[in-house]
Amino acid sequence: MTLPVPAEPPPTSWVFPDPSEVDDDLVAVGADLEPATVLAAYRSGLFPMPLEQVPAQAMAWWSPARRGVLPLDGLRVTRSMRQSAKRFSVTVDEAFEQVLAGCADTSREGAWIDDQVTTAYRRLHELGWVHSVEVWHGTELAGGLYGVAIGGLFAGESMFHRYSDASKVALMALVDLLSDGVDGRLLDVQWATPHLMSLGVVELERVDYLATLRQALAVPLPRRWQ
Repeated sequence: MTLPVPAEPPPTSWVFPDPSEVDDDLVAVGADLEPATVLAAYRSGLFPMPLEQVPAQAMAWWSPARRGVLPLDGLRVTRSMRQSAKRFSVTVDEAFEQVLAGCADTSREGAWIDDQVTTAYRRLHELGWVHSVEVWHGTELAGGLYGVAIGGLFAGESMFHRYSDASKVALMALVDLLSDGVDGRLLDVQWATPHLMSLGVVELERVDYLATLRQALAVPLPRRWQ
């Protein structure tokens, strides 16, 4: 599937706080999930995620004090992961809706992707800003991930698997896609969980993340998405 070259939507009327002036991971509550609002948030170092204590119509905006990022040369690919990769095939932007549904499955532990979030990222996908990586076992979707691509930033939002190692294979494919010989790309994974750290994710202090983000936004999109 070939998505449209991303075009800037009309500017948002919302102005986000500077995350460097906030002590907590939670920076703001409110605004909307219009494409321009969401893109402005990512460019400011924020991302949306619902908060249980917040009314359903409001959205929480986060910028972790310690941000999880995966250096493109730092992914730890084990022998078992390489063996697993041989069992699967990989596509890009071929089954976004299925990946979104897999990530939003309410039976998953810690599920947080609600209807307003799926609607927002579906719109961004249709506009060419959000992409998916799909991993297949034959004709069955075994796992995948999706995220936002702005210049040299890829902000990973969620990933899932139905077969062992399928989400890791999706991550391997994403790293390959981003490793196109252009320096300065940034693979953001929000929080550095123990699982992600086992794959090579490291933490950046917020001030360092924001500086790295500014540089990444000036880098062109990967060739696959230009």
